Amino acid sequence: MSETPPSLLGLTTYLLSKTGKAARSRLAARLAERDLKLWHMAVLSALVDFGPHVQRELASRLGIDRSDLVKILDDLAAAGLVDRARDMTDRRRVTVTPTSAGRAMLTELQREALAVQTELLAPLSRTERAQLAALLKRVHAHVREEPAEPRPGR
Repeated sequence: MSETPPSLLGLTTYLLSKTGKAARSRLAARLAERDLKLWHMAVLSALVDFGPHVQRELASRLGIDRSDLVKILDDLAAAGLVDRARDMTDRRRVTVTPTSAGRAMLTELQREALAVQTELLAPLSRTERAQLAALLKRVHAHVREEPAEPRPGR
C-alpha cells in the first residue's frame, strides 16, 4: 500500500486533484454501465438546464471541440436521448433538443452522481458538506473568471 507524502497532504491543490480524480472515476464507472460518458451527461445537462441549443453554441458553452461534440451527439441521438434538426433558413445550423427519454435519463444520471457524492463525502457532516459545496462554488467561479495562462512549451 502506498502512503501519501505529508508534504503533498499539505497542498490543497493536490487534495483537490486526487479527490476529483476519485469522484470522476467512480461516476464514470456508473455512467459506463449505461454506455455513457461524462460528456454525455454534460450535454444532456446543458440542454435540459438551458434549453435547445444550436450545435455550435452548445460546443462553445461546454468548451468542447465541435468535432468531439458531433460524436457525443451521434451517441445521444442513436440512444434516442436528443433530437437534431436543421434550421430551414440556414441549413448550416443544427438545433439540438433533449427528448423526453433524454430528460428521464438525465434524472437517472443525476441520481447516480448524487450517490457517488454521498459515498465520497461520507466522512463529512451535513453542515460540512454544505460548507464544502459553497467554498468549491466560489473557487469554481474564480477559476472560470480568470483568463487561461499560457503554459510553457505549448
